[in-house]
Amino acid sequence: MTWSWDFTWQILPNLLAGLVVTVQATILGSLLAFTLGLPIAIARFAGGGWIRWPVAGLTEFVRRTPLLVQLYVLFYVLPDFGIALSPLTAGVIGLGVHYSAYAAEVYRAGLESVPKGQWEAAKALNYPLSSTFSKVILPQAIPPMIPAMSNYVISMFKETPLLSAITVIELMNAARIAANESYRYIEPMTMVGLLFLLVSFPASLASVGLERWANRRARD
Repeated sequence: MTWSWDFTWQILPNLLAGLVVTVQATILGSLLAFTLGLPIAIARFAGGGWIRWPVAGLTEFVRRTPLLVQLYVLFYVLPDFGIALSPLTAGVIGLGVHYSAYAAEVYRAGLESVPKGQWEAAKALNYPLSSTFSKVILPQAIPPMIPAMSNYVISMFKETPLLSAITVIELMNAARIAANESYRYIEPMTMVGLLFLLVSFPASLASVGLERWANRRARD
């Protein structure tokens, strides 16, 4: 089968619309993952055994079960219990909750990288726990977290095609629809690969720049 530029231009608007949904799901899912991941990490890092072990068990359960299964539960099983979510909402929640388990481990590793002397100094100054975390610990812990967090964002972006299983018309699903309607696969699938590359590669470069900026701020 030869490449058809006419067909490529014909399907491009639908692919770009799918790309917008893909980016939207990635951004919202990342915000949810980073928001949920921090309290999970703090609970595992500073909480007592009565909270540390249940949180650790739940985190491992989320990490060890497939994202696709979690998406199916959110979209197809929860309605049986009276909870009906829109496809995109279920997708964002699934991505966010799944990756929050990984973000929590990154947060925990970052917190543990801060020297114990910093904790002791804050305690000696009678800093409340909230100020200790926000003004002393997190500014030192965040820079080492950036590469791992950036990798998870890019991984989430590349896993958004799974949302097609719950009827989200993201980039891959838009390409699949175009291919199934025309029986032409070379153009849609090639364009999907290129569009993913056009987004993920600059994002990787941006994460490197962000890491350098955070390191400079930490030194200053």
